Amino acid sequence: MSRPNYLFTSESVSEGHPDKVCDRISDTVVDAFLAEMPEARVACETLATTNRVVIAGEVRGPETITGDYLAHLARLAIRDIGYEQDGFHWKTADIAVHLHAQSADIAQGVDAAGNKDEGAGDQGIMFGYACRETPDLMPAPIYYAHKILKVLAEVRKSGREPALGPDAKSQVTVAYENGRPVRATQIVLSTQHLDENLSSADVRAIVEPYIVAALPEGWTGKETKWHVNPTGKFVIGGPDGDCGLTGRKIIVDTYGGAAPHGGGAFSGKDPTKVDRSAAYAARYLAKNVVAADLADRCTIQLAYAIGVAEPLAVYVDLHGTGKVEEAKIEKAAREVMNLTPRGIREHLGLNKPIYARTSAYGHFGRQPEADGGFSWEKMDLVHALRDAVA
Repeated sequence: MSRPNYLFTSESVSEGHPDKVCDRISDTVVDAFLAEMPEARVACETLATTNRVVIAGEVRGPETITGDYLAHLARLAIRDIGYEQDGFHWKTADIAVHLHAQSADIAQGVDAAGNKDEGAGDQGIMFGYACRETPDLMPAPIYYAHKILKVLAEVRKSGREPALGPDAKSQVTVAYENGRPVRATQIVLSTQHLDENLSSADVRAIVEPYIVAALPEGWTGKETKWHVNPTGKFVIGGPDGDCGLTGRKIIVDTYGGAAPHGGGAFSGKDPTKVDRSAAYAARYLAKNVVAADLADRCTIQLAYAIGVAEPLAVYVDLHGTGKVEEAKIEKAAREVMNLTPRGIREHLGLNKPIYARTSAYGHFGRQPEADGGFSWEKMDLVHALRDAVA
């Protein structure tokens, strides 16, 4: 049995964080290819530093997607994030695109041929998790760390709080009592500010009302400790202040450390890459297990080998909260969903340009969208799972 009373902390970073700028650009490249060719293959990495962006990787797709076009899309992404600073400006940044053809050795293992179904693009393990701590069945610390930054981004972009800059990080320490999250004991926020004369106290006066409103009622009070811009000044932000790379915020992207992570990043990868698609499938299954009231917590692991279609193993841990045996859930998962790379893509409708929106504020705990975005957050397997374990 897990400890009933403890503190747990998770962090999030804003869309203007250097690494998230890179995730956004890489996923914008993925979307560009999928919009033209749903079966395109993309493995795209981005580096960003002072007024320079480098896009590199491997692709297989239409020649109409040129380097100049991708550089243009990158500029639009940077503009949408909000960078118009001397050290990083969407108009003046030097953007270099170095994408080349996908390796034929990888392609032959992944592509369907003859009686061979499409195989996994690489070996690896992927995890999905769900719990009852929030309405979207996510761990509370990461859920509210994301929410704080999303709210601050909204008021910054709307012009309501023009002093805030795009680069920000949040961190929330949550107290659990009898296994349930009850309050925030420590709140950390570092946010770029465009007025260099603002003090930490000035910034706190701006952001505190939004942070309190983002958290459940009663979660902050006199005992809550606040750390707002603890270095005292945060004017130079984004890639001008710190080099960014795709795929360095994988814990931010998933469960904030409350659940295992397989190690593979998501952004910049088309959905044939199981690092991405199988992690989505694992979350989808775990969320539906909890939504079906088969458990209060659920961790699911999937394992794959390059070129092999079927998962090598399915593992389920219900953390002592299960209403049925884990082995039944493991069997049911294979029955209610085809867990081959092709099966996952078709079931969740992943061959669509839906990925740039995932690049900040978490890939999980979001609402399914009408065009297929965040389809892995649907709870439409509830009845099938209940029937399968009956």
